[in-house]
Amino acid sequence: MDIALRATVIFIALYVLVRLMGKRELAQMTPFELIVLVVIGDLIQQGVTQNDFSLTGAIIAISTIAFLAMAMSWASYLWPAAERLLEGEPRVIVRDGEILKDNLRRNRLTRSEIESEARLAGIGHLEDIAWAILEPRGKISFIQRATDASGGKGADEEPPDQPRNAEDDGAA
Repeated sequence: MDIALRATVIFIALYVLVRLMGKRELAQMTPFELIVLVVIGDLIQQGVTQNDFSLTGAIIAISTIAFLAMAMSWASYLWPAAERLLEGEPRVIVRDGEILKDNLRRNRLTRSEIESEARLAGIGHLEDIAWAILEPRGKISFIQRATDASGGKGADEEPPDQPRNAEDDGAA
């Protein structure tokens, strides 16, 4: 029972730590950060099992952590409020080609990171972006500005997560 309690405490502490690190930190890890992650895994194992190297102790620790992960997954699935709390929410970081500096600062992102991700998405200039959204899993989604009939660029009028009118879908 002691192992299950320690595994629960470590799981909660690790979850809080990962949430505090930020979305982008986990989406792009350097080799050094990967090594640190492996070392953290070893330290967690020592904290959970202490001097218990038995197969039973390992199974209890693994089962406890797996149960907690599944419980969080089900909570996110069943209750939208839990999903927002546990997974986070998407955050707009570029609107109509303009970087929202407060949201960049809040997520510890730089302009060069946004530009790099835009290039990887096939977008050459920030002005071509209607919306850039930092997703809860750390990836950045880009929605390009719509091109009107005259060849000019016009920004979408509402964020992509807003419901569309039935008229927009061609339905009556």
